[in-house]
Amino acid sequence: MILAIVVGVVAFTGMIMLIGQGNVRHVSILWQEKIEQTVSFEEIDEQVQLRGVLGVDGEPNPHIVTRTNFKYLLTVINNGDKAHKLYIEGLNVETNLLEPGQQETLMIYPTEEGIYGYYDKLQGAQQLGIFEVRTVIPSDEFTGFFRDLI
Repeated sequence: MILAIVVGVVAFTGMIMLIGQGNVRHVSILWQEKIEQTVSFEEIDEQVQLRGVLGVDGEPNPHIVTRTNFKYLLTVINNGDKAHKLYIEGLNVETNLLEPGQQETLMIYPTEEGIYGYYDKLQGAQQLGIFEVRTVIPSDEFTGFFRDLI
């Protein structure tokens, strides 16, 4: 009887250690992770603005942030009265010409960090905002004191 209790406690401790180290996930490890955000073009007082709709701050011309090595889906909607064309400098990504009421989804897979400006290509060279790509370090790359905090 005592042997069964000891085996049970050891097995329970082993399960807690396995789960506590992050070896059990709530989703399949092969499930492709992605980031989805939506922005829209608007004209306010004759000024073109990009406004966050979903997953992005709703302020005019938001600072958009994504991660390296993740699929990033950016849906661009034209809620304005004129045609627009979003262009992200440095990544060389752009939408097709968007007439009022149209939308397009861009798939971006950034592989390195950087800070890029985004523009309405039809409105000239005035930068609307910043598109930033950051690297996020997986927890298993931490060492020493920081690993103990996880």
